[in-house]
Amino acid sequence: MKEEETKKAITLKTITKSNVWDIQENDIFRMWEGADKDAEVKENIRRYVDIIKTAFLVEELKEDTKLLKGKYEKMGYKIATVKVDENMKTTWAIKKRPIMRVSDLTYENITHISAAKLVEVLDRNFGGGWDSLPQSIQDIIESGFEISTTTLPQSRLHKPGGMYEKKVADGFEVLEVQKGTWVEAIFVKVKPQMEKPRLQLQPKLDEDDMPIDDYKNHDDVDDEIEEPMDFNDDDINEDNYRTTFVIETDPDEEADGLEDYVEEE
Repeated sequence: MKEEETKKAITLKTITKSNVWDIQENDIFRMWEGADKDAEVKENIRRYVDIIKTAFLVEELKEDTKLLKGKYEKMGYKIATVKVDENMKTTWAIKKRPIMRVSDLTYENITHISAAKLVEVLDRNFGGGWDSLPQSIQDIIESGFEISTTTLPQSRLHKPGGMYEKKVADGFEVLEVQKGTWVEAIFVKVKPQMEKPRLQLQPKLDEDDMPIDDYKNHDDVDDEIEEPMDFNDDDINEDNYRTTFVIETDPDEEADGLEDYVEEE
C-alpha cells in the first residue's frame, strides 16, 4: 500500500535519481500525460528525461510500425505515444534497467533491491569472495546492506548453534562461495533506513526571553569597559586562579563497534 502511495506521489517535478527506481514503465507514461500543458515541465524536459534514463532504457521509435513494436515488446519494453509539446508526439519504448552485475549497482538503486536480489547479483559475478570486489562496489553495497563474512571448512559451516545458523535466524540471506575444501559465507541483510534529523535553528531571543543575568547586563554592556588588570605571581591565589583544560577521550570509545569474526579452528 505504501509503495502504491509513493508511486502516485511521484511526478515529473518531484522525480529524482533515487525515487525513479520506485516506479515502473507505466508510471512514466502516466506522469507524462498533460506534461505539455505545464510551462515549467516543458522548460525542463531534457532534465526529466535524463533522470528517467538513469533507471530506464528509453528508445524513441522512429517508425511506429506493428513489426517494430512487436520486436521491442518481445524484449520486455512497454510502448506508448507521448506528447513532448503541443505540436509533437513521439513513440517511446521503455524498459526498467536490469540489475544483473555488480557494476550495475549504484548508490541510487542499492536501497531499492532485496537482500535475495543482491545475493543473486553477487552469485552471478563471484569467484574470489567478498574481498575480491572493488572497494567502490563494497561501499555502495554497504550503504544499503549489513554485510558480514566467515570462512570455514565445508564440514563445519553448518554446525548447530554456529554463526551460520544464528545469522539465518536473524533474517540474513547467505551466499556460499567455494574455496577448495573451505567455504566463505557472505551474510546479507537490508540495513534499516535511518531518518535524517532535521536542522533545528536556535530562535533569536527577545529581551523578554533572555536569562535574568543576561538581561540585567544587556543595556549597559557597552557602557562598562573594564581596564585590564595587572597580575603578578604574588596576586594569584586559590580564590582567583582557575585552569581550563580539555579532556581528550579515548578514540576507541567513540569509534563505531566493528564486529570481529575469528575463524574457528
